[in-house]
Amino acid sequence: MHIAVIGGTGISSLPGFKLAANLDTDTPWGKPSSPISILEHSSPSNGKTVAIAFLSRHGLHHEYAPHEVKNQANIAALRHIGVRTIIAFSAVGSLQEEIRPRDFVVPDQIIDRTKGVRPFTFFEKGMVGHVGFGDPFDKRLAEIVRKCGHSLEGEGVTLHDKGLLICMEGPQFSTRAESNLYRSWGGSVINMSALPEAKLAREAEISYQMICMATDYDCWRGNGEEDVNVEMVMAHMKANAENARRFVGAVLNDLTKEEHDELVKAKHLEGQMRFAGAMTKKEGRWGDAEKSLEWLFPGYFD
Repeated sequence: MHIAVIGGTGISSLPGFKLAANLDTDTPWGKPSSPISILEHSSPSNGKTVAIAFLSRHGLHHEYAPHEVKNQANIAALRHIGVRTIIAFSAVGSLQEEIRPRDFVVPDQIIDRTKGVRPFTFFEKGMVGHVGFGDPFDKRLAEIVRKCGHSLEGEGVTLHDKGLLICMEGPQFSTRAESNLYRSWGGSVINMSALPEAKLAREAEISYQMICMATDYDCWRGNGEEDVNVEMVMAHMKANAENARRFVGAVLNDLTKEEHDELVKAKHLEGQMRFAGAMTKKEGRWGDAEKSLEWLFPGYFD
């Protein structure tokens, strides 16, 4: 089981997938935000039964605020059960006129506006590791996501191929001054969920791509009547939920093709942390870091 979906606001189920099991997993970083659901369906490409892992980012009842999401445990648990590719979903605010509510965006870059409240690495408290993050999303995975999105354009899906995603701390929405600042930087959309999720996925050698769905125009328009609020977000999510589920479902169906086997197993990322984590020599390691990382990467740091 190499593919997982991390569902955000608006994605709590997938069409055509049946629940096979729920895993109540524990990790050195605690329990994930929700049990991991194992979903199965028959691949349309070869008829084989395919298993997908599904995790609810904010909990089964949306009980975790953005800064409370169990990101380390979420990513660690998924890697531990064999996941090497993650399709993440998120509701976002639009920072550009052409990205309208209910449009989808496949972002290719991120600016980090979180404030260090959220644990954001596996390499700390006794072991140092550094990983490249110049391209925060997996380019090859993004190509597949874009292709699937465009294939649904005649069925109500509007897709923007690229975008600069601003990840803010929250849980409050932006001030008008902040919203206009992000626009001046070239920001396309804004959310509270991409980080540290994407950073931890990279550390865990997992291919990662987020699909964003715009639900509002943030507050940069400035008339007060259109400022983002929860009622607005949920109304657009409900109205566009079927398109969102079909989009994610189409991506999963494409990824199960044998031609994508090496990508889905993230062979291009395999082993990169074996050397990144070797910066701290054996005699300099302290605390529980080595034990925790051995759980995540068996045999890497002997």
